[in-house]
Amino acid sequence: MELGLRRVLLPVAPAADDTNGHDVVDAWQQPRIPDPFVWPIVHDSSETELDAAVVDIGAATRGAAGLRRAVEQVASACEGHGLFQVTEHGLDPALARAALDGAAEFFLLPLATKQLARRTPGLVTGYTAAHADRFTTKLPWKETLSFGYRDHPTDSVVADYFTSNLGTDFKPLGQVFQDYCESMKEVSLTIMEVLGVSLGLERSYCRDFFADGCSTMRCNYYPPCPEPERTLGTGPHCDPAALTILLQDDAVDGLEVLVDGEWRPVRPKPGALIVNIGDTFTAVSNGRYKSCLHRAVVHRDRARRSLAFFLCPRDDRVVRPPPRLAGPRRRYPDFTCADLASFTQRHYRADDRTLDAFATWLAGGPSNSSQLSPPN
Repeated sequence: MELGLRRVLLPVAPAADDTNGHDVVDAWQQPRIPDPFVWPIVHDSSETELDAAVVDIGAATRGAAGLRRAVEQVASACEGHGLFQVTEHGLDPALARAALDGAAEFFLLPLATKQLARRTPGLVTGYTAAHADRFTTKLPWKETLSFGYRDHPTDSVVADYFTSNLGTDFKPLGQVFQDYCESMKEVSLTIMEVLGVSLGLERSYCRDFFADGCSTMRCNYYPPCPEPERTLGTGPHCDPAALTILLQDDAVDGLEVLVDGEWRPVRPKPGALIVNIGDTFTAVSNGRYKSCLHRAVVHRDRARRSLAFFLCPRDDRVVRPPPRLAGPRRRYPDFTCADLASFTQRHYRADDRTLDAFATWLAGGPSNSSQLSPPN
């Protein structure tokens, strides 16, 4: 398929009954936001931008000097707030644009068409409007489409997802995201090499640990909002994944990171990818590297789009720090990403203490879920 700036023409499904979905999408057009979207406390954004390191990841693969510089930068970022940007990552700009444009076209489709890929309760993948299928309060002002990705020598997992859920007319769009996920997987493994070295591990350790992983791709759409000061596109949380690679629309910002009690904006750097540490890698590092606490704000007159690739190990792989990092005291118990996904999808709404709450849940078994904050 040729990549470029042309629009991907997508088909329209016949009308379907989805009262909840219609209620949410109708909210985008109201002069005031409905009560379920109101966040009780929305702290003002800081005027100080986040000081995010810009890492030349290409130089890190070409020589010792570039690797040393990248290691210093990521170690400092990950011990601080958990976020940095990467350049010279090898992602084809035409593919990046095709993926952003394809996501934009999808979210412009009628709700009935998007609902063909609606999320099944308990699963991460699928389409949802404001997560209203899971929560009833503090709804995020956004729509998302999520799908899984794993390396397979013969199967096109992502392309097959689009055709099986949305129809054969969506095969070109599915292929765009198949290609995008393959590129993101390679970028993420290169970053993992640098992260491993920064922790004093063999260069291949983290790459090998995640090479056969089961990752998730998410397309985000944040519509214009009549009262952006009363809601959030995404509430404060740390990502459960190991690593998140975010491609932002260069024209519209919205990502913010909490540093020293301030929500500092992350300005899109043209051509760069934003990388943040998630809970799974915090566990691998035995708490040395910080899972990034972040949120997304929305705008009154501008829509925002972003693509997030969440790198995870294989679902059944036991997550634990290597002996070099475990030391005399383990911060977190052994777990699998399948366990963590079950916890965040069925028992707990991700926030700034997900990993600690998950450890408590594991200690008490699934029956301990009654002691946790309800996922409302």
